[in-house]
Amino acid sequence: MLDTSAYSAFMSGHPDAKTVLQQADAIYVSPIILGELRAGFLRGRWRKKNERELSTFLESPRVRVVDLTDATAERYAAILHFLWTNGTPIPTDDIWIAASAMQHGLRIVTTDAHYEKIPQVISQRL
Repeated sequence: MLDTSAYSAFMSGHPDAKTVLQQADAIYVSPIILGELRAGFLRGRWRKKNERELSTFLESPRVRVVDLTDATAERYAAILHFLWTNGTPIPTDDIWIAASAMQHGLRIVTTDAHYEKIPQVISQRL
């Protein structure tokens, strides 16, 4: 599962991000990631360019958008409870991304260290 930060790193030409994505058989993204990206595009100077690049990326046969379901919400609740109990909060959107990755048995590719606070998921930091 590609995190927003990893997508941004890939689009910026980060060599590790490029390698990971080129070697992946499938790339999964969450609607949460798409929302974060599009919100950023609205604030930026290159909105149309960024939207075109994202559309092209999503058209790849290797890219799949996962659904958010009641099963995702159950995992979200479990992760959030764990983080509250341990006093280790992370951004809410990232908990949803982690819940999606957990639901589908996916590794999260990211530049963010805070996914390491969630033992229920596997993350690979670039």
